[in-house]
Amino acid sequence: MPPPRPLPFVGDFSSPEEYVQTLLHFVRTKDIFQILCGGVHILDFFTSEPGLFHAALPQEWHEFLLSQDIMRLLDLFMRDDLDKLDFEDGKRPPETLIQYIKSVRDLSMERQFHTQAAKLPILPRSVSVGMKPKKIHEVASFASFLTRLSDDIQSSSSSSSGDEGDAGVTHFVDFGSGQNYLGRALASEPYNRRVVAVEGRENNVAGARVLDRLSGLAVKQKVMRNKKLWNQILEARGEGKEDDPEALAAAVKQVAGAEAFDFRPMDQLGWTYSVDEGKGQVQYVSGKLDSGDLAEVIAKIDSGTGTDQAEEERQRKLKLMAISIHSCGNLSHFGIRSLVLNPSIRAVAIVGCCYNLLTERLGPPTYKHTYLRPSLQALNGRVFSESDRRDPQGFPMSERFATTRAGAGERGDGKDGDAGVRLNITARMMACQAPQNWSREDSEGFFTRHFFRAVLQKIFLDRGVVSRIYHDQASRDAASGGDETAEVHRGPFDCSTNPVTIGSLRKSCYGSLQSYVRGAIEKLTTSSDYKQYADVMREKMANITDEEIDAYEAAYLPRRKELCVIWSLMAFSATVVEALIVADRWTYLKEQTDIVEDAWVEAVFDYTESPRNLVVVGIKKEGA
Repeated sequence: MPPPRPLPFVGDFSSPEEYVQTLLHFVRTKDIFQILCGGVHILDFFTSEPGLFHAALPQEWHEFLLSQDIMRLLDLFMRDDLDKLDFEDGKRPPETLIQYIKSVRDLSMERQFHTQAAKLPILPRSVSVGMKPKKIHEVASFASFLTRLSDDIQSSSSSSSGDEGDAGVTHFVDFGSGQNYLGRALASEPYNRRVVAVEGRENNVAGARVLDRLSGLAVKQKVMRNKKLWNQILEARGEGKEDDPEALAAAVKQVAGAEAFDFRPMDQLGWTYSVDEGKGQVQYVSGKLDSGDLAEVIAKIDSGTGTDQAEEERQRKLKLMAISIHSCGNLSHFGIRSLVLNPSIRAVAIVGCCYNLLTERLGPPTYKHTYLRPSLQALNGRVFSESDRRDPQGFPMSERFATTRAGAGERGDGKDGDAGVRLNITARMMACQAPQNWSREDSEGFFTRHFFRAVLQKIFLDRGVVSRIYHDQASRDAASGGDETAEVHRGPFDCSTNPVTIGSLRKSCYGSLQSYVRGAIEKLTTSSDYKQYADVMREKMANITDEEIDAYEAAYLPRRKELCVIWSLMAFSATVVEALIVADRWTYLKEQTDIVEDAWVEAVFDYTESPRNLVVVGIKKEGA
């Protein structure tokens, strides 16, 4: 049932334990990784001199990185054989850069999807309606994986119990089912499984029911008709009362035997789901999950039986598997914890996403380096409040990751440092990238957007829209005294600037820096969602000229390559952040030694189709 390696690490590690130990040591002690995964924010790329490229990266890397085409660098980071490097200009990457690339690759997880598309059942058109190609691939792949996993669990349960009639998994419980694309596929041919779709948004449930009707999973309610009695009712109602429902109701009562039949029009009839043995079923349970305790959900699962005694017996026989495709943030944690918190949950299979929405279990750290201090994290408005929240539902899940220490001296200062692994929102957002899928066109698009935004932040700083945030006490004292130019030793990460949230602009705004700046000013001045910026925009930015904007572009365009390199290195390095999050979830399951029989991670989608493709699987011990 499980793959040969419970964690699909890329490097040559002797065991999952050695991999996890090396992973934790790397993220706790490697300065360049911490800078690229949490310490650098594109917003402040040009607000200090000589700029974040020079401050963040070792000097020996600069010349080589700036001399190479960005797509060639992406090949170097992710695809080249590091033992057989060949560059047309004859330049060789610095050895320290090669070693960093190798470390990141080794600590990342294997993303290759081994099931060929030709082997997957094709979703019927009635089931795939409303799905985009990406969703069709995800649903077809995961439905096939889940049914194989369920069958394996049933075979294993039957073998251990000696009962060939052991039911195995009776229901799939889909966390955050959305419009129930996965559940609809599982309940339809060829799977015919029972699904409990748990969804908190009523509009999603309503949309899912419509799709159930289109797929044939839900059918019109069957009613008893009698044409002879219907004619008698029409006669009793009388002429001229066709639009009078009260007259029709009175006529039904008047005609003997008519009340035993349902004469509602077809468009007023309800929809029903199959309860036939051997057929798939779907049940919707509305509610927002805020933990892994599914007691209320499990209590609502339809019994299909009569007496209360039969219902209690059925509840005891329930064997559920918690599943989810791309459950956002902490919802993945709830799904994984449900295996431990609910006796009826026998297995979990959770594919997470949206790591930026995770909360933080641990408080803000006191890092050796200023680039990771909480005040820098304030670049995003919710970062500091969430890191200080100490949410027990947040990251990390496992005790191993929550209590690990780098060890005295390993950080370079002779101190252990804070216990536990912490990831700020910048690192977690970067973990949602898919650099292996970047094309030149795609990358040029977001490089341009980031460049425009970084230059605009420099304009905001120069014109007084934002101010500097100092992270060292001496600089704060000098600034509070009105002398920001005082002779104070400031490191490259000792200050940042206030964030200004802009969001997306019209497509036409990304054609030039002028268009971008004008579009941003208009949005921040006129949109009702940005009222807090309107006055300062009118005061500080209304008189900026095209010539001034052009001057900024001329000054910083030669440094655009620096930004492209940093962003690419950030995305590449963040593959380790995703590995860290997934390994933590697996470690949590392995820590539950009295409950969990087995746990593993494997790829269930093609990375090119769906890059968040790692499923965390947990199987409960029999009798636990």
